[in-house]
Amino acid sequence: MVHCPECETELAGQGDVEFVDLGAETGFFKASKRFYIVGCNECGAAIGSGVAGAR
Repeated sequence: MVHCPECETELAGQGDVEFVDLGAETGFFKASKRFYIVGCNECGAAIGSGVAGAR
């Protein structure tokens, strides 16, 4: 089982975390990838990040 490193809440399913899309638009340019942060729904701590494929 996985637990949040901050509050020790059990993270058993997708509903236990929040995926925050950081977007990829900067001025005139759009990146081909999306950046995101995964946070604990209980305490809000950022517990991971990543890059998703193109839109």
